[in-house]
Amino acid sequence: MQSEPAHEETTFSLSNRAPQPSERRRESRHMTILRVGTLIADGRRELCLIRNISAGGVMAHAYSRLAEGQRVAIELQMNQRIEGEVNWIRGSNIGVAFDAPIDVEAMLNGNAVLHNGWRPRLPRVEIDRMGGIRSGAVTHWVTALDISQGGLKVETDRLFADGEPVVVTLDGLRPIAGLVRWCHDGQCGIGFNQVIPFRELMDWLRAA
Repeated sequence: MQSEPAHEETTFSLSNRAPQPSERRRESRHMTILRVGTLIADGRRELCLIRNISAGGVMAHAYSRLAEGQRVAIELQMNQRIEGEVNWIRGSNIGVAFDAPIDVEAMLNGNAVLHNGWRPRLPRVEIDRMGGIRSGAVTHWVTALDISQGGLKVETDRLFADGEPVVVTLDGLRPIAGLVRWCHDGQCGIGFNQVIPFRELMDWLRAA
């Protein structure tokens, strides 16, 4: 995690509920990765921007006119077609409820991304947890805003220096050494020295 994202991101949620237009990002844990999908409606195929996906459905930016109740299909991975129904429309954004839940965790693993030809990124998971950042012999209490296999973003009153070595402590997760990558406007990004195994991170998130 070298800098804050400056592009559109898809938000992955562990919830079984289909995304809603008024959903707040901090109401549940989310995972993010840039993703474009294919929307199939009335026999035509077009690209769409997937803004939010859960086991139960997606929120997508569509580029054609659709109607509530319309049957559609979404392709997120090669040869994977997910059937559903448009259940809300807000401007260019639509909500699609899937006919049956999908396995979001399987979609997030590295092989699923590579098989679709997209450039893999380490998914970021939004959290709202107290934690500690130890610098030298002093531990500074911070609020963890998101975590990935490769890093952490925190909210803090302390100005850490770029390149400063630190150790991250979060309840239930082993201490992780890293380096401060950036720090400004009350937030800091920390890159871990070693990537957290995917299964370890998923187990921690599900237990939180």
